Amino acid sequence: MEWISLETAGQLDNIKQQQGYSLIFKHSTRCSISMMAKRRFEMDWQNLPANMPLYFLDLIKHRDLSNKIAQDFLVYHESPQMLLIKDGECILDQSHGSISVDEAMSVLA
Repeated sequence: MEWISLETAGQLDNIKQQQGYSLIFKHSTRCSISMMAKRRFEMDWQNLPANMPLYFLDLIKHRDLSNKIAQDFLVYHESPQMLLIKDGECILDQSHGSISVDEAMSVLA
């Protein structure tokens, strides 16, 4: 699997328009907790559907997009944070140690 770098508001608008599932992972490159959560997520991400887009947001570079995500999907800004999106709506919001591929899979099932 491979990350899709989330860098523009246009990409975020496209995610909101997509049918089916997408996942957004918000990551702080300055935070060791965020690095651990990302590493743990990537160890299990092969269990996710292969056709599900996985978006990666470096929120140090793109704090404005992180704020837009919080506003558009009606979630609190957190870091690290994983959002599972279905048909333009956030159906799962996890942060810090709660970030889990298993939890995402239980919602997908």
